Amino acid sequence: MDFRVVTTAPTTTTGYDAYWMFAIERQNVYLRRIAGHTGPLTDDPVLGANRFTNAYRAADRVSQHLITDILYDRPRSWVDTFARTLVFKVFNRVDTWEHLLDRLGDVNADTVTSGAVDAAIAEVADRQPVYSAAYIMPPPQDRTGRKYVRHLSLIRAMLADGVPDRIADAPYMSDAYAVLGSYPSIGPFLAYQFVTDLNYSSHLSFSEAEFVVPGPGAIRGLRKCFSDPGGYSPADLIRLTADMQHEEFARRGLDWHDLWGRDLQLIDVQNLFCEVDKYTRVAHPELSEYAPGTRIKQRYRPDRRPITAWFPPKWGINDRIPTVHHDADAQLALL
Repeated sequence: MDFRVVTTAPTTTTGYDAYWMFAIERQNVYLRRIAGHTGPLTDDPVLGANRFTNAYRAADRVSQHLITDILYDRPRSWVDTFARTLVFKVFNRVDTWEHLLDRLGDVNADTVTSGAVDAAIAEVADRQPVYSAAYIMPPPQDRTGRKYVRHLSLIRAMLADGVPDRIADAPYMSDAYAVLGSYPSIGPFLAYQFVTDLNYSSHLSFSEAEFVVPGPGAIRGLRKCFSDPGGYSPADLIRLTADMQHEEFARRGLDWHDLWGRDLQLIDVQNLFCEVDKYTRVAHPELSEYAPGTRIKQRYRPDRRPITAWFPPKWGINDRIPTVHHDADAQLALL
């Protein structure tokens, strides 16, 4: 990606310092959970009381379900992987996916094309939520029927248009992103999320360091961290932050534990800016002058479901991950 030449360095705020402190502690909370720590996961009252995503996007529960149960449950064709991923991400709700498997046995391009997925969703759409409350894609306005029908109709259109092949043939992640973003209801940020999810599969090998699309929350977080961007665009600031991660941790004397050898990628840095926007609403309310906001909506509630830590094999980190919950004392000694 080409960047324009800038001559003025960005001016940071106390929010920028909070960014690195938040990243460290949120990652430590994750590692403590992996280690099976049963006591309080953090001394930070804001982190302890509110729900935040992990420092690494792929470590979050929904992403883990996508990776382990949708993308790598067994070898699949690229067109089936594409269809499964889009169906899962449109609803973004694990119990909806489990209902589809219970009714259909499998979700693939054929069950989407035939309308079997629509029929299975129709069975429960009137009596329970089928979409994640935190992530709802607007339905295409050029289609008719209930929201889920319009969403599934869009996926069928993409399959009919040969979108899987067009993405597989794309030379760069940004080209694949443009294919997805050309369809109604898939805006820039959603197209970026979708192409990232598809890229977790074994069928694609785009670099996550190629480009980034900041979402609304990340832009708010950037405003709180940089009082003057110095001529940098939001995407440039995210790349600058990613490039400086080792230096910034070291400059503050912070002992950063990465994802078993994997640095924060552009999408992770982007997500952290979004989370820091929320975190500073309570921890640094004075920063609201840069991006006014309301209270944090989601409170932390302990989740006793088993946690997984398994990532796309092409990343080469799975053999470095300790067995989840197998030796809490040994793991916590690392922090």
